[in-house]
Order: sequence, then structure tokens, then C-alpha cells
Amino acid sequence: MVSRFSQARQIAAQLPTLKDPQGVRQRIEAVEGVLERLVTIPGTNRQFGLDVILDFIPGVGSIAAGGLGAWMLWEARNLGMSKWQMTRMGANIGVDTLLGMIPFVGAIPDFFFRSNTRNLRIIKRHLDRHHPSTMTVDGVSRSAR
Repeated sequence: MVSRFSQARQIAAQLPTLKDPQGVRQRIEAVEGVLERLVTIPGTNRQFGLDVILDFIPGVGSIAAGGLGAWMLWEARNLGMSKWQMTRMGANIGVDTLLGMIPFVGAIPDFFFRSNTRNLRIIKRHLDRHHPSTMTVDGVSRSAR
């Protein structure tokens, strides 16, 4: 049985290091998966990730999770996304970080307010519109067809 952590390591080893839009899409999808969907609660379909786990470390954990969210914002800037889109993404990260700053209780709203998933959706919309060759259908990229 392969654990989620070994799966995360395998995914990280396969990630491209290039600045091309397809590589950015793959990296951001992988980071979002680790931050928001790393572990599934048994008996339910709810998932949580490193973002919620870090909230249990008072102060530092929420700032670290905000830093990982800020990396996604930096990747968005490198893609040439509009200031409005980046402002929305920054607001999502800010709300998530502020809610997570509440010791222990901050993990509860963070479990439901998934800023990284929201930001991934914004980035995917941009990529689909401006770089259609990176679009994926059922996990298969158009360029691989």
C-alpha cells in the first residue's frame, strides 16, 4: 500500500522545472493537492491537507501556509495574469491566513474556506483562455494527445 506522502514525493519528482505554462499548471495543481487534499477523512468524502495541519501550529503554521499560497500568487504573476485576478488571489490568501491565525480554532474555517483551491480555479481559467494548449480533459493534457 502506497501512502499519500510517498505519492506526494513521486509527484514532486515528476514536476517540470520550466517556466512554460504547462509546467506551471502541473506544479500549481500538485501544490494545491498537497495543501488542500492530502488526507481523506475515513468514512467521509472530505479531504484536508497541509494548510489545515499547519494551522495547529500557533502563529508560525498559518504564516507558513500563507507563504505557500503566496508562491502560487508569484507563479500567477509570472504567467502575466491581470492585477484584478492577482488581487482576488491575494485576498483569498489574506482571509485564509487571518482565519488560520486564531489558535487551534482557526483550522475549522480553513477546513471549509479553501483559498488555494479558489486560486487554482482562477489560474486554470487564465491558462485555459490564454494558453489553450495546456488545457486538460480528464487528467490528459491536450498537448499529449
